[in-house]
Amino acid sequence: MKIAHISPEFYPAIGGVGQAVRELAKRQVMEGHEVHVYAPAWDKEKRIPPGDAKIDGIFVHRVRYWFKAVNFMTFWPGLFLELARNNFDVIHSHLFAHPHFVIASLAAKLKKTKHIHTTHCPWSDAPRSLLGEIGILVSYNLLSRFCLRFLVDTIIAITPWEFSFIEKYGGKGKIVYIPNGVDEIFFKRFRRNDFKRKYGIKEKLVLFFGRLNYTKGPEQFVEIAKIILSKREDVSFLIIGPDEGMQEEVLRRVGNEKKIKVLGAIRDRIEIAKMYQAANIYVMPSYREGLPLTLFEAMASGCPIVASAVNGIPFEMKEPENGFLVSYGENNKFAKRIIELLNNRKLREKISKNNKKLAKKYNWDGIARKTMQTYMNSTK
Repeated sequence: MKIAHISPEFYPAIGGVGQAVRELAKRQVMEGHEVHVYAPAWDKEKRIPPGDAKIDGIFVHRVRYWFKAVNFMTFWPGLFLELARNNFDVIHSHLFAHPHFVIASLAAKLKKTKHIHTTHCPWSDAPRSLLGEIGILVSYNLLSRFCLRFLVDTIIAITPWEFSFIEKYGGKGKIVYIPNGVDEIFFKRFRRNDFKRKYGIKEKLVLFFGRLNYTKGPEQFVEIAKIILSKREDVSFLIIGPDEGMQEEVLRRVGNEKKIKVLGAIRDRIEIAKMYQAANIYVMPSYREGLPLTLFEAMASGCPIVASAVNGIPFEMKEPENGFLVSYGENNKFAKRIIELLNNRKLREKISKNNKKLAKKYNWDGIARKTMQTYMNSTK
């Protein structure tokens, strides 16, 4: 089968959608399929030159983009010509309401190619400028609604939280539930103390791992850490992730507190796996989450989790089996739950065992097989 994935980003650009596309695509290549990935020649840190490359056996096409509008969308209309001059069995677009979804929909219709779309937990309530709000209005309610209803054959939802949204925008009767997965590297065991020794950590470790932006709540993590440190000193807090506009604010809030460290981004997958396994607790104080890959990575690594009870998280994580759910912004309750786990080793060990078991459900090999079966069903 000849497959085209249309993604808003791809390696080395960092993001959950691009990572999910790479995991699917490389497994499809291993099964003997010809797989192409189209992504804009752009990421959040630097502009990636346009052109073609081969990564993990995947034909990667970096399409020149015209501009990026506010914090909402990247315009790369050259995608249409790229798709129009090729013949694919399946076009699989990723991320609802962005311009490439509309372009892929039109190209698939022109070529009479089956179009699969994974929405990746769209949301319209992020803080945006007036221009961004207008973009949301036009894209969600006009262009993308039309495409979802008339130009998409099958819609993949990565969490049941999306079902009502997809049905509202015209996808009723087309939905297949296939979650994201977790890389097998996170199931491997590493020596916990290696990571802690590298960064000079001797105490219990509470971890934040994610992009430093408003959505992920790194500033909330700092406030939670300070509440806990006002009550005890036998714990360190680590903030790891690339800056997306909030690092300066995070550092300002940390101030001179030596028990809270901000390290920046870690890219190496083995080092990330070691990071999770070194942590006693993983914290997600997010304002909003769809189905974060980090949730499953932490589970596979055996981390007890304390997370915001937002969007897709409560569908995949149960309390108290996998950790604790707390309303966003209730930092005193976050601190209380973290302290409860720090004080109870048996509870941490029980949750760790539960999380390792649950994470096996999200194995990428099985998810790739379900995705291929969806392709087959659509092309019958």
